[in-house]
Amino acid sequence: MNKYVAEPYKVKVVEPIAVTTWEQRKKAIEEAGYNTFLLRSKDVYIDLLTDSGTTAMSDDQWAGMNLGDEAYAGSENFYNLLKAVKEVYGYEYVIPTHQGRGAENLLSQLTIKPGDYIPGNMYFTTTRAHQELNGGTFRDVIIDEAHDSDSEYLFKGNICLDKLKSLIEEVGAEKIPYICMAVTVNLAGGQPVSMQNLKDVYALAGKHHIKVMFDATRCVENAYFIKKREAGYENKSIADILKEMMSYSDGCTMSGKKDCLVNIGGFLAVNDEELYTRATQMVVMYEGMPSYGGLAGRDMEAMARGIYEAIDYHYIHHRISQVQFLGDKLIEAGVPVVRPIGGHAVFLDARKFLPHLEQEKFPAQSLAAEIYLKSGVRTMERGIVSAGRDKEGNHHKPALELVRLTIPRRVYSYAHLEVVADAIIDLYQEREKIKGLEFVYESPVLRFFTARFKHVD
Repeated sequence: MNKYVAEPYKVKVVEPIAVTTWEQRKKAIEEAGYNTFLLRSKDVYIDLLTDSGTTAMSDDQWAGMNLGDEAYAGSENFYNLLKAVKEVYGYEYVIPTHQGRGAENLLSQLTIKPGDYIPGNMYFTTTRAHQELNGGTFRDVIIDEAHDSDSEYLFKGNICLDKLKSLIEEVGAEKIPYICMAVTVNLAGGQPVSMQNLKDVYALAGKHHIKVMFDATRCVENAYFIKKREAGYENKSIADILKEMMSYSDGCTMSGKKDCLVNIGGFLAVNDEELYTRATQMVVMYEGMPSYGGLAGRDMEAMARGIYEAIDYHYIHHRISQVQFLGDKLIEAGVPVVRPIGGHAVFLDARKFLPHLEQEKFPAQSLAAEIYLKSGVRTMERGIVSAGRDKEGNHHKPALELVRLTIPRRVYSYAHLEVVADAIIDLYQEREKIKGLEFVYESPVLRFFTARFKHVD
């Protein structure tokens, strides 16, 4: 029998979820063009599409929602958010945004000019899109182990210093507005970055007067992995580890919909007053006043409270343990997954799950559709479809072709995860029956959100 970490909370409100038949699911996935993003939530049994905005907020956060100061300027909730960001993350200046990509838009427009290069530890979809729309070129400088799903390297999110040095020598430091460092790395499988690597990258960047900007969306998860995996940090608190992590950066973009435990919201945080001043001018055009940035006061209050809740050890220990539980169940059954199990999701290796499908037949997209059809569980493709096309119109072909089983925070029980594991294990036994897909519709930017497919004959 698997042991598991019990929930550090009790249930106060419940929400019914759909229990559907195979016939109902077949109709739903066909209407959605075999794209799980286009399914209606009422047709989904267990929703593992994303952990973004799907958190169950606490009673304290809901209480805070009733204290929303909805003043157009100078909301008291903004100052509560600013205080939380300063105390927990250590940044001096904060601009709220409606969510993380709003912060990405501000940072990209303010810092990137045509011909620039932005090195990072593996791309993320919206981040790279903003960088490219502003004339930049993303360059992957993550360690090689990150592209190997079988590697058990404990910090597969690390930046390769040699790759970073080579890029600086190749294009010149003046062509690099900032280093984009994700903590953790989503498309590598939710993999963390070590504290030593954060120090080393920050020191190298400083020598060349290059800023380091974190994608801090899952920074608390990264701090947890440092505590569990890196020597010298085992006795330190999550709060202390997180504060040290963030000190090795010049700012961050944050999607509050993940580690800030809210359903909407984000921010751009920086230490550079000049950059902050320019950002306050731009946010008015795209989001709202610098003191609300597209959010209601109540949303900022919930985020401020969530920032403190997220650094509680019992919360984050249970959160990571749930993900590990699902991963262990699949590994025990021989299902190919990215190892070691990451922070927010279990990632199925679709190439090894469906070796009969070449990458151009979209094996991860096919597998995600079949998981839904089999069980009503909604997952997400993270492979060639998500990677998009280059400037010449050719598919980006990532080494990792994955299906993400993303665990929402404080939402599902271990019994739900048992159902997910059993369904995928059963599907693995009949995997040779799964067909590939081809495009029916493809949007030019971020195609995975709205694309439609049909089965290849």
